[in-house]
Amino acid sequence: MLPFRLVYHPGYDLDLGDHVFPSAKYGLIRERLLEEGAAGPEDFVTPAPAGDEDLALAHDRLWIRRLQTGTLSYAEIARLEIPYSRRMVRAFWLAAGGTMLACRLALRDRVAVNIGGGFHHAFRGHGEGFCAINDVAVGIRSLQRTGRIDRALVLDCDVHHGNGTAAIFAGDRKVFTISLHQLNNYPHEKPPSVIDVHLPDETGDEEYLSHLRTHYVAALTLHRPNLVVYLAGADPYYQDQLGGLSLTMGGLRQRDRFAVEMALRAGVPVAITLAGGYAFRLEDTVRIHCNTVKAAADAALATAAAGPP
Repeated sequence: MLPFRLVYHPGYDLDLGDHVFPSAKYGLIRERLLEEGAAGPEDFVTPAPAGDEDLALAHDRLWIRRLQTGTLSYAEIARLEIPYSRRMVRAFWLAAGGTMLACRLALRDRVAVNIGGGFHHAFRGHGEGFCAINDVAVGIRSLQRTGRIDRALVLDCDVHHGNGTAAIFAGDRKVFTISLHQLNNYPHEKPPSVIDVHLPDETGDEEYLSHLRTHYVAALTLHRPNLVVYLAGADPYYQDQLGGLSLTMGGLRQRDRFAVEMALRAGVPVAITLAGGYAFRLEDTVRIHCNTVKAAADAALATAAAGPP
C-alpha cells in the first residue's frame, strides 16, 4: 500500500487514436503499477469532474461555455492541436477535478498524485498545445477560495515552458511559479514565470539537477508555500519526440525524488500531476511516469521516518 493516494479516472483517455499525445498512457500507468505491485487497487481514488464554478476560478466563462457547446472556431481547434469531441471536453473536466482532489488529498496525506493533468498551456481564455483547461490553476484557486491554503508554489518540470500557468498567475504574489524547460522549444512566446530556467538543447542529468537544486530550494525557503504543485513531465527524456533535453530515466527519477523530498522536509505537502510525455516508445513514457509514483513514495517514506522538520 502506498503512503498516499493516486487519483485516476478511465475518462482521462481522450481517445485520440494515432496522435503524438498518447492519452492511452493513463490507463497503462495504472495497469503497470498494479502489475508490478507498486500500488494496490485500494490506492486509487476516483475524481468527479470539476464544476463550472471551479473552472471559472481560472478561466473566462465564455471559454468554458464554448468548450461545452462545441462552438470553437477552426483556428481555436487548430491551436489546441487535438480534435474536438464531447469525450475530449469531459476528459479535461475530469483532469481538473482530479487535480483538485489531489491537492486536497495532499493537504491530508502530505503527497498525492493525479495520474493525469498538468495541462499548463491552457490560458484563461483559450487553449493550446493539447491543453484546454489548466487543471493546475483550477486546483490552486479552489483551495485558496475555501481558505485551505494561502500560498502555493508551482514547480513545472515539463520540457515545455508553462506559458498558460505563468500567464494566469502573473502578478499574483500568492503563487510562485518555477518553470525548468528547453528554451528552443514550444511555445514560441513564453510569458514570464517568477523563475524561468531556459535550458539549452541536450541538457543532461547533472546540469538539470543542479539548476533544480539552486532555484527550487531557494523558492521553498523564501516563498514558504502551503502547497507545492509539481508537474513531473516525462518529456525531458532523451528519447522524447517533442523534447530536446537529454535526461535519462535515472536522472528523471532523481529529479522526482528531490522535488518531493525537499518540499516534505520543509513541511510542505506536494500534489503531483504527470504532464507531458511523448517518447518514441510508449512503454518508456509509461515507465517514467510509474517511476515518478515510486520516487514520490520513496520520498514520503524517507521523510516520515526522519520525523517533522
